[in-house]
Amino acid sequence: MLSGKNILLGVSGGIAAYKTTFLVRLLIKAGAQVKVVMTQSASSFVSPLTLSTLSKSPVMMDFINEEDGSLSWNNHVELGLWADVMLIAPATANTLSKMANGTCDNLLLATYLSAKCPVYFAPAMDLDMYKHPSTKSSLEKLQSFGNIMIPAESGELASGLHGEGRMAEPENIMAFIQEDLKKGLPLSGKKVLITAGPTQEAIDPVRFLGNRSTGTMGFELAKRAAILGANVILVSGPTHLSIDDQNIQLIRVVAAQDMYDACHEHYEDTDIAICAAAVADYRPKTIASEKVKKQEGDMKIELERTPDILMSLGEAKKNQFLVGFALETQNELENAKGKLQRKHLDGIVLNSLKDDGAGFGGSTNTITFIDKNSGIKTFDLKTKSEVASDIWEEIISRIHA
Repeated sequence: MLSGKNILLGVSGGIAAYKTTFLVRLLIKAGAQVKVVMTQSASSFVSPLTLSTLSKSPVMMDFINEEDGSLSWNNHVELGLWADVMLIAPATANTLSKMANGTCDNLLLATYLSAKCPVYFAPAMDLDMYKHPSTKSSLEKLQSFGNIMIPAESGELASGLHGEGRMAEPENIMAFIQEDLKKGLPLSGKKVLITAGPTQEAIDPVRFLGNRSTGTMGFELAKRAAILGANVILVSGPTHLSIDDQNIQLIRVVAAQDMYDACHEHYEDTDIAICAAAVADYRPKTIASEKVKKQEGDMKIELERTPDILMSLGEAKKNQFLVGFALETQNELENAKGKLQRKHLDGIVLNSLKDDGAGFGGSTNTITFIDKNSGIKTFDLKTKSEVASDIWEEIISRIHA
């Protein structure tokens, strides 16, 4: 939700300001660009140098900068326009009152009054201050302006009292903002199940049957779903890929049976499922407990069918929108349509090994999306990230139709 976004952090003068060091680190880790504007009193609680180092940007406290005999000014209007999100944390009783009444006596408040983006504020003060009618009035007025309050938490306060008024912990502030930004996104509130990568079917403790799938397509589909607001369950076979997104739960599996079990564990309350994994169709009927030694002559391995994950999900389908993948080498369109009908799918993504740049191992793909009503749309060669966007666009257009 925050990757690539410009976050303007306003810090006012309260003991909770020390927590902004952790908050800035979390914002940077989430992929955001961060600038900090703080009041003079805030600098008594947290060092501007610390926040500047962590945010990789100069901290602003005054309208006028004087350096090497020259003067410049911090343009509050430009700051307000730069920000995609403004977060004021901690928001003290004094700052809240000034925000609510339009008082503009420092750079932070001037920037707040200039901001055109969503503004979040995290109150922080002692128990009696938080309960005071004037504070309650400020909170209500700010929310009536469209500002979004991140509720204070209960716990031990700086005064030694115990109760409500603590600034929300940085992790909770992050979670609150990300959940709020999800609202209105096309997949907000949707649970999405995606499979990715190959499976490995053991021959013995050392060897296995597998394929060349890297899992890239499935991982890109998961990333895109999270950006669109979904909560994602990503079930992946063995792959070097990793993912760091609190909206994506990565479940690593090895064999087809493992993937089957994981999918069915999460399928019942899934809204949309995409089976992009290259699941092995066969596995050794028996697995040797010790490494099989090389012998004279040929070696024969008796194989049996693995469980058909996509077919089983199609048979168990209630209200889920189910999409499969078909990697074909001949009679591509006909085979993909047959798979779609046979496995009770709502859509299928066809790619052919005959197309340059498509298939396993590369960074690009060429696909055709086919739906259960025989709607067909073919796309040009694109990166797998772009392909993931195209696939989601096709799915969303059908579930919202």
